[in-house]
Amino acid sequence: MENNKILRGSEFLVKNIAAENVFIPELFDEEQKMIVQTCEDFLEAEVFPILNRIDKQEPGLMRDLISKAGELGLLGISISEDYDGFGQNFVTSMLASEAMGAGHSFSVAYSAHTGIGSLPLAYYGTQEQKQKYLSKLATGEWAAAYCLTEPNAGSDANSGKTHANLTEDGKHYILNGQKMWITNGGFADLFTVFAKIDNDRVYSAFLVESNWNGVVINTEEKKMGIKGSSTVQLFFNDVKVPVENLLAKRGQGFRIALNILHLGRIKLGAAVLGSAKRTITQSVNYANERKQFGIEISSFAAIKYKLAQQAIRTWVTESAVYRIAENIDRLKDELMNSGMRKEDAIMEAIAQYAVEDAAMKVFGSETLDYVVDEGVQIFGGMGFSAEMPVDRSYRDSRINRIFEGTNEINRLLISETLIKKGPKVGINFKEQYEKISAEIENKDLNKYSGDDFFEELKYYLSNFKKLALLIIGSFLEKIPNGFIAEQEIMSALSDILICVYTAESAMLRSEKIEQINGANAAKYAKIIAELYMYDVTFKMRKHAYDAANSFLKDDELKSILATIDMLTDFKPVNIRESHRFLADKIIEENNYCF
Repeated sequence: MENNKILRGSEFLVKNIAAENVFIPELFDEEQKMIVQTCEDFLEAEVFPILNRIDKQEPGLMRDLISKAGELGLLGISISEDYDGFGQNFVTSMLASEAMGAGHSFSVAYSAHTGIGSLPLAYYGTQEQKQKYLSKLATGEWAAAYCLTEPNAGSDANSGKTHANLTEDGKHYILNGQKMWITNGGFADLFTVFAKIDNDRVYSAFLVESNWNGVVINTEEKKMGIKGSSTVQLFFNDVKVPVENLLAKRGQGFRIALNILHLGRIKLGAAVLGSAKRTITQSVNYANERKQFGIEISSFAAIKYKLAQQAIRTWVTESAVYRIAENIDRLKDELMNSGMRKEDAIMEAIAQYAVEDAAMKVFGSETLDYVVDEGVQIFGGMGFSAEMPVDRSYRDSRINRIFEGTNEINRLLISETLIKKGPKVGINFKEQYEKISAEIENKDLNKYSGDDFFEELKYYLSNFKKLALLIIGSFLEKIPNGFIAEQEIMSALSDILICVYTAESAMLRSEKIEQINGANAAKYAKIIAELYMYDVTFKMRKHAYDAANSFLKDDELKSILATIDMLTDFKPVNIRESHRFLADKIIEENNYCF
């Protein structure tokens, strides 16, 4: 495996990258920190004091908050300055998504408006379309929504029935159909609607104004969580859409939808961080105040373990999310330098990291679910009370495993995309499988014998990558065709890949912190990276066992199980001491502090 300054999508599995070439959150600049502060101040002043009112969906309240965010420039961070935006890079837009992610239902409305609502127009619209609509969206004068899902077209989005027919005079499309689960649909001024023209097999995309004749907005859905966000069904009854409101070219709608979903997935990976960090702070605040048996419950080892695990998973998510975000920025710049239009470059860069985008959606949403669940547990009986903040956090978190494609669909997407894309980026699974098998047969997998902390972690990480390649290679050898149907195995492969990428991201971040600020500054980061790698070692072993048991038998199975054990060997770690060390810092600071 080689060192590389920039890793393209999926290359993490066969290439190594030096820590100095990885972006970490500790490198945010002052301008980025100021944007975060503006977002946090907005939530503190405008959102947190009225969360109950937001959840009751007071008429006009959420729309008013969107307008106020627009007045502060918070809706135009990703939009060009030519259209009243800030034109910031992708990392900065991710950072704003994280900060706003703590805002419960408002964060959903904000993300829908600034992401899937505005960016199809920003990246695919004509100059005339942008001049007409984009400045209004960037300033909050107008609100946006994205209309893809239909009653019988969820995960299989392109099976939708909404259709458009060109009028005889060629000036309008007549749009008919139904969309559901439309976030911001109750108050949006502009919809991006996906429909099939005539008998086309794939979607086209249209910009539709909500006040046009034939647009019918149904009543608000009653939901388990994110109660304050607008979620409605929309009906389009002979809506006359001017031909100039066709977004991009005919038949390109499904491509737009897929690329915007890639964007939504990685953005969700950032958004969950805001909620996770806020929940950890609320958890330790309560643990430091609540007394049982005469002492604060934060002094109990079981509570310390929960606080430490909440922090570990959040920190690892953050490490991986911003690593990918900066890769997207760098690839975008590279593509632009080669002559590609900026909007095309950013979409191509995001699509290049489709595997990593989906991985962060899955990992981030499940991290937040863990954090809020343990938050309720730390609050104990009070956590089950609607008076406590973790009640709302717990309910609001659940949607994230469904948003932007369910985690089940995304797990299948991760492994399928890697297997199909691998050969295009130089990953020959057959060769890798044969090479690793030969190493094992010749007993070339020696144990690490040095005493360098990071070199030892890199040794284990190298084995993790070999494990992934071995399982994928043996799977494809046995089932070269029809592997997509093997959903249990494909999901297990994806879980291994997620473990590899997140473990590497955590290790690289901790190493770079030490490079920049010294060993003392990195002491907590090193413990987090070590504990996380220790944890995923056993998870990967389970996933690899599950996969191997599903397609091998007899001597072949016995042999590969022994190899799995060899490749998932890890050094002893004192989890009692390490978890307490991390938790004591959180308890001392009385907030999420990593």
